[in-house]
Amino acid sequence: MGLIKKLEKSSDLVNGMADRLGIDMVDIIARDPEQEGPKLMRAIMRCSRCEDQGGCTRLQAEHDHLDAAPDYCRNKEDFDRVLKG
Repeated sequence: MGLIKKLEKSSDLVNGMADRLGIDMVDIIARDPEQEGPKLMRAIMRCSRCEDQGGCTRLQAEHDHLDAAPDYCRNKEDFDRVLKG
C-alpha cells in the first residue's frame, strides 16, 4: 500500500475511533489548532504503524459506540486522556 493510501486509511481509523468514543475531534482542533493539529498528525502516524488495522476496521464496522479504545490501539492512552477530561 502506498504512503498516501496508508495515511488516508489511518486518518479514517483515528477519526472513526474518536467518533465511536464520542470525541469531537473537530471541536478539539478548532479550540487550539496550533497545538492540537500536530497531536492529530502524531495519532495518525502511530495508527499507520499498527499491525492490526484490519481488526480495528472490523471493530468499527461492528460498533457505532465504544466505551474505550481497544487495548491494542496505539492511541489508547491519548483517547483515554481526552475521555477523562
